[in-house]
Amino acid sequence: MSKVLVTGGAGFVGSNLTDELVEDGDEVIVVDDLSMGILENLKKSPQIKFYQKSITDYEFMKKLLINEEFDYIYLLAAVASVADSVARPYETHKINQDANIFILETIRKHKLNVKKILFTSSAAIYGSNLQLPKKEDSPVDPLTPYAIDKFATERFVIDYGRLYGLPTVAVRFFNVYGPRQNPQSPYSGVLSLISQAIKHRSAFTLFGDGKQTRDFVFIKDVIQALILLTKQNKVTQQVFNVGSGQFVSLLQVIKTYESISNTQLKMIVRPERLGDIKNSYANIDKIELLGYNPKFDIETGLRLYWKSLN
Repeated sequence: MSKVLVTGGAGFVGSNLTDELVEDGDEVIVVDDLSMGILENLKKSPQIKFYQKSITDYEFMKKLLINEEFDYIYLLAAVASVADSVARPYETHKINQDANIFILETIRKHKLNVKKILFTSSAAIYGSNLQLPKKEDSPVDPLTPYAIDKFATERFVIDYGRLYGLPTVAVRFFNVYGPRQNPQSPYSGVLSLISQAIKHRSAFTLFGDGKQTRDFVFIKDVIQALILLTKQNKVTQQVFNVGSGQFVSLLQVIKTYESISNTQLKMIVRPERLGDIKNSYANIDKIELLGYNPKFDIETGLRLYWKSLN
């Protein structure tokens, strides 16, 4: 049994990860300020201890890290809204970067014996780079405070590992979807917005021609990757893409979802938004060499997602 910290653990990815850790028999401590997470996402279990705290509460975080002596730490807490980071760059920076560096610094200063520290970065760091598929060594071009903070924190995590011998690893998420994605959130992924529009027979706003492509990766494949890189592998001080390695257009996704739900989606078509990336998908060769094997194609994943909503 391991003792595990999950920051942002009441959120979409964090709560699915917490489920998996509990199933593994671990004791899990979740820190989440519930600005995006939902307490109901966490199963009632004696193995889960929850603190409604911000990771910017440095005194609390320092005591927690020193007293609990975690085996594994997953750094998921973030303000995940690109728009919010543009509107409030410094406030979001304090959460998306400064607070994570404080955690690393506490571990370093107090020589805490953590087996693995994993930070969740984003494919947003690739920005307008047109190279496809995106590889871990592709040029980066972060275009927003959110993407800048993700890339900078990723580098801090990797280089704290190299400089101070910490067992760190980082992942770049592509378009994660699945049960517990919060459609009410302004940070919601496009698939949760489509899901809600179909479920409630409301209109979905499509920006552009719908031919833009994305690498949609189902939540269970993401959790597989996170466990692989922490508990099942000694790899450190590296960054890995986490995607499906496939790409699909938004129109194809809509068509598949309409077929699964037996419902026609009402659409409002608007011009393409300035700065929107046309095509993006991940090269996942690097993580596949470690044993990552995405099992959910878009149709299988959407079926499970739709089932969870009904």
